[in-house]
Amino acid sequence: MSTNRQSSNAMLFNFFGTLNSILIVVSLIGVFSQVRTIWSRKKGSLNRATEALSLNKFFVSFLAYYSFFVYGMSIEPFNHFIVWPRLSAALLVAVILYEIWFDRKTAAPLTFFIFAIFLLTSGAIFGLTAGTYEDEGRHLMTIMIVVITIFLAQGYIHQITQVLKLGSTGALDIKMSQFILLMDMSTIAFAFAMGLEDGWPLLLLAVVSACTKLIILYLFRWARTSLLAERRRHAAHPLNVDKC
Repeated sequence: MSTNRQSSNAMLFNFFGTLNSILIVVSLIGVFSQVRTIWSRKKGSLNRATEALSLNKFFVSFLAYYSFFVYGMSIEPFNHFIVWPRLSAALLVAVILYEIWFDRKTAAPLTFFIFAIFLLTSGAIFGLTAGTYEDEGRHLMTIMIVVITIFLAQGYIHQITQVLKLGSTGALDIKMSQFILLMDMSTIAFAFAMGLEDGWPLLLLAVVSACTKLIILYLFRWARTSLLAERRRHAAHPLNVDKC
């Protein structure tokens, strides 16, 4: 009976791990869609290619992807389902951080971008030179993920506030939020399949991320239909054509 249960658990782990990896790849399409939106706005006549994008939000998104990239290397066995898709996502978000700096030319975006590159480099060195963490290091990584989850919630609240303030989603790309929401839902299922002992940090971050994505998706509709949003857009850009 116990062998059958272990076999069933392994099947669930592999199924939801594979599904989560597939949807993380799909979410990468969403993040790349955000990059393409920025590049498209740069080529057009819009002055601010990264308008309404929250530097705070994208940096904590980077930290969220990065933390699970490192966490996946810290558990036994090495979790390929977690590591490689999150590394790819972290790299794409680093591109967005660069574009925010390039567009705004201020010190804060440059500092965040340089720090992101430093973290990616140190993480890659760790992966090439070190084994898995001891228990103390693993606990430290778990605490880091909880802290990053708090920062993630704060960052998305800042992004939500930006949209509400401007009455516009600006350069924010809806596909990114849609695809990442799908990834979050599969991550929640994968965390349960892993078992809460190992998977609860993944579960915590995914639930927080999914809730904020639902709010942002609602704001795309709000920006199109709300008279308050229209008034705020005109107040922010009185000479521009109304866009959301």
